[in-house]
Amino acid sequence: MKNILSIQSHVVYGYAGNKSATFPMQLLGIDVWALNTVQFSNHTQYGKWTGMVIPKEQIGEIVQGIDNIGELHQCDAVLSGYIGSAEQVEEIIKAFHKVKERNPKAIYLCDPVMGHPDKGCIVADGVKEGLIKTAMAQADIITPNVVELRELSGLAVENFEQAIEAVKVILSKGPKKVLVKHLSRVGKDATQFEMLLANEEGIWHISRPLHDFSKEPVGVGDLTAGLFLANLLNGKSDVEAFEHTANAVNDVMETTHNAGVYELQTIASREWIVKPKSQYKAVKIG
Repeated sequence: MKNILSIQSHVVYGYAGNKSATFPMQLLGIDVWALNTVQFSNHTQYGKWTGMVIPKEQIGEIVQGIDNIGELHQCDAVLSGYIGSAEQVEEIIKAFHKVKERNPKAIYLCDPVMGHPDKGCIVADGVKEGLIKTAMAQADIITPNVVELRELSGLAVENFEQAIEAVKVILSKGPKKVLVKHLSRVGKDATQFEMLLANEEGIWHISRPLHDFSKEPVGVGDLTAGLFLANLLNGKSDVEAFEHTANAVNDVMETTHNAGVYELQTIASREWIVKPKSQYKAVKIG
């Protein structure tokens, strides 16, 4: 069994952060060590929430506690997502370095959640800068959306060709794999939900249906990053992991859309997370 230390947010109600990613990764046979950066009543896109940011010291203390009982060497990957404060960025990198000391084969996936004020996704001051200056260079895998793609690459990504250039720039900055979770309006077809995967062997593009929600569900990126990492740890190739992730997420989105609800229906979709109904294929570019 593979083990992932998943350092991201937790919501008591609904699905975002660890609440969105943990169960799907467990369905794929991964043991998830969930370490929460915040504990909120609900995700921030409701516009109001209660709860607290976890003190940055807790990250190092928890990791040290696992090391103290001699189990840290069993950690195969670190996943970071929504970060509660700028100080937590450095603590997460320290945590990954400690894991790497105990298991040199361990990898780090950084889901660089930078916030989207227009959608009500709020992150603390300094988090974006920490992700760009510190986390990106340390990550083996990074999973930006198109807004984060611009920030990480420093390029004005306004069309598909520029998105391709941006992922190449990010690959030059340290990560070995870049998964763009959603190309949004810079994709090839505005009627589709499009993603990119880039590694040293090339770049792949996949399209799936774009479901029309009156209010877009939250936690889709967290689900995407978690499934991609779980698939890789299970031995799938990069492209196989990419395809499974895109298809499983599509099935979750379809189930959620059909239910007519706001929160992701991961439990109702559990069968499709393991074995997706959808069978969309990635196409290599160039």
